[in-house]
Amino acid sequence: MCALCEEKSNHAFTRIRKQYALRCLVTSSRSCRKCIATLEICEAASTTSIMRINEDTLLEGKRVVLVPYNVDHVPRYHMWMSSSELQKLTASEPLTLEQEYDMQRSWREDDDKCTFIILDKQLWADPEVQEQECMVGDVNIFLTDPSDPSVAELEIMIAEPNYRGKGLGKEVIQMMMCYGVTKLGVKKFEAKIGLDNKVSIALFKKFHFQESSVSEVFQEMTLELTVDESLRKWLLEDMSYMQEEEYQKARDSRQRACQPQTQ
Repeated sequence: MCALCEEKSNHAFTRIRKQYALRCLVTSSRSCRKCIATLEICEAASTTSIMRINEDTLLEGKRVVLVPYNVDHVPRYHMWMSSSELQKLTASEPLTLEQEYDMQRSWREDDDKCTFIILDKQLWADPEVQEQECMVGDVNIFLTDPSDPSVAELEIMIAEPNYRGKGLGKEVIQMMMCYGVTKLGVKKFEAKIGLDNKVSIALFKKFHFQESSVSEVFQEMTLELTVDESLRKWLLEDMSYMQEEEYQKARDSRQRACQPQTQ
């Protein structure tokens, strides 16, 4: 087995990350065909029944709206991931548009992963603006230990350059932490970030995530944060403004607002 998948096996194959799966589908010095079958078997064995809880969930903050990743978002997402900069920051490999649609279906049906698309709330409030035009990034929360569903990993990507450095990431992380604690029963958060991604490392450290390990194989740092009562209380108080709605109803409402009024 290749070194990449060997290290992954040390984590009991608890998750299938986009970049891991892609690297193992290419025969190279960093991967092996044997890993493919192993990954597929472990992916099937590790599913739970909790994470599709967000398939019709919309979370509204002060500056962002989080919605489930659906098929309409794929072209914009594919455009983002064609960027060599984002590929490097997320340790991802380029996909074809068809592969991106396959990935979206996989993520949407994944039982141990919640994926939200981050929307600019101000743009989204205008029903004349297509939802795809409001997209600025994505955020994920997924289980990492099938034996302990209270442990979850967070990932965030602000893909649109004009939205970086404006505090959106901070609000999104808070929203997802609050959602994880209140809806999923998360008691410990992890973040795995590329060593070159200094901005994301700094962002998570602002929330008092502590470095727990560094992987030379993946060139990434693992940060951890345990949810104690004081953190839970702070999240509930600081995010008291966050609203949860049914995504499809909100989507239908936007569409009706665009339709001409009949006399």
